[in-house]
Amino acid sequence: MDSIISIKDLSKIYNTGFEALKNVNLEINKGEIIALLGPNGAGKTTLISTICGIVSPSSGTVTVGGFDIISDFRKTREMIGLVPQELTLGAFDTVWSTIRFSRGLFGSKRDDAYLEQLLKDLSLYDKKDSEIRALSGGMKRRVLIAKALSHNPKVLFLDEPTAGVDVELRKDMWKIVNKLRSQGVTIILTTHYIEEAEEIADRVGVINNGELLLVEQKEHLMESLGKKQLVIDLKESVKKIPPSLDKYNIELTDDGMQISYTYVVKDEEVEISDVLNEISNSGLLLKDLKIVQSSLEDIFVDLVKEK
Repeated sequence: MDSIISIKDLSKIYNTGFEALKNVNLEINKGEIIALLGPNGAGKTTLISTICGIVSPSSGTVTVGGFDIISDFRKTREMIGLVPQELTLGAFDTVWSTIRFSRGLFGSKRDDAYLEQLLKDLSLYDKKDSEIRALSGGMKRRVLIAKALSHNPKVLFLDEPTAGVDVELRKDMWKIVNKLRSQGVTIILTTHYIEEAEEIADRVGVINNGELLLVEQKEHLMESLGKKQLVIDLKESVKKIPPSLDKYNIELTDDGMQISYTYVVKDEEVEISDVLNEISNSGLLLKDLKIVQSSLEDIFVDLVKEK
């Protein structure tokens, strides 16, 4: 696939000596949704802010659509829409004037029909003549999204867009994200809601301490780094696991009514069928069994701990 954003050896060191980004390399493809996960202070917002031209890099290069973010900043910025974490809006401006002004800032031709449809998609049309100060926090978040989309950007950054918002807005937002993807817009999302990344992203990147630990297709990440757990309910309580199962590191619950065996999906040293046969022949009376798949959150936590 063609990349629309190319990041090479990007670093950011502040005057205090704090290294916010450490030699980040990343290619983002046209029309994909990539989720950037990381704890607070990991470097997610710094990375986004650098690409958007808000923060100056210390070293390295970033291009958007083939244009350098420093030497061709006008061209790159008109291709980008940004929904920031903070609610930065003029209190006495109306919704309509806010998004029309934002579109004009990028030199886009007037298109009231597009803006009206945008407000309808965001359930904001009935508020278009309201002043920003009269809106709830969730409605203000919708206005930020409308501002970011007002000039038909090719790339949309969503920096913790659903933090602290209601479920209805979150659902509306993902509908818009899917619609934008179908139109070829590239979307880069940072989130603490890992289930959202699991639901909507094509690829997942994990950042910690300014380092991009990995970027993988979501399915590949789940398959290669995920863990599965075989959980078996017993008909009768047992005090200890039979010696024949010692080599498999099987755990027994305190009440003796359940055993579990955890294994890494990518690890081919142990066949799960062999484990099942050994358990069946161990003399334990089996009642039921299930396999539990690790979540993206489990993988994320393990990766950050490992680093």
